[in-house]
Amino acid sequence: MEKIKIITDSACDMSREDEIKYGIDIMCFPITIGNESFYDRDITPQEYYKKMDEHEEMPVHSQLNVVQFGEKYMEYAALGYTDIFFVSINSYGSATYSNAVRAREIFYDEHPEYKDMKIRLVDSLSYSAVYGYPVIRAAQMVEQGVSADEIEKYLLDVFSRAEVYLACYTLKYCKRSGRISTMTAFAGELLGFKPIIYLGGDTTKTVAKVRGDANVVAKLADVVCERMTPDAEYCVFGARLPEKRDELAKLLTKRLGKPPVPYEFTLGGAVASNAGPDSVVVAIYK
Repeated sequence: MEKIKIITDSACDMSREDEIKYGIDIMCFPITIGNESFYDRDITPQEYYKKMDEHEEMPVHSQLNVVQFGEKYMEYAALGYTDIFFVSINSYGSATYSNAVRAREIFYDEHPEYKDMKIRLVDSLSYSAVYGYPVIRAAQMVEQGVSADEIEKYLLDVFSRAEVYLACYTLKYCKRSGRISTMTAFAGELLGFKPIIYLGGDTTKTVAKVRGDANVVAKLADVVCERMTPDAEYCVFGARLPEKRDELAKLLTKRLGKPPVPYEFTLGGAVASNAGPDSVVVAIYK
């Protein structure tokens, strides 16, 4: 009989309630801002945004390393798990996935007695709720008795179909992180343009621009509706602009005839540093 564990990293941005409810093990990224170091999820997202505003320099995020993964594999091997999943942040933006792969190689070399335990590593190729929601679904599948092979098939499939679109109300964080060019940010700040950005795999591109904060939600909804398919699910999330998130969710529900998935995600330290806390985001699972 299979005994399956779902593990992910803190850039999934799921709520603590869902983390506990579904028994998901979240490995947290170390973060340094100024002279202060802590782990993602040690403080609330709102506290983290305040620290971002207080420091001009970019927060420094450390990847999850080989030793941490080796210890995690051993923890669940000792508990008798037959299959463990680790679903990672985009491998193009972090070495975390490659470290998980290397740790798996070392683990099997050093512990042949656990050769029958399957360590299944899945690169989400994305960020935040884009893989946070499928991780929750995977944990639900474990509860329902779905096989590890079927869960892995689901995860690989859903990530191949996922798209994410981000609207930034403040451009300085995207400029600092290189998500948009300095020239684009300068023009946007000068003329009042806000970009709608597509993120996925190794690609970051501006797919639309809108002038003025008041028009951002409507334009983002236009982009999403153009990309939706009839059977697609979608997720709406953000950071410290809950009123914009709710406005967008309401508008998309009206236009698409169905609400977003009923789970809460808030941009945490690993993602908000690049996108900025003044953002709204939509993930589409086509």
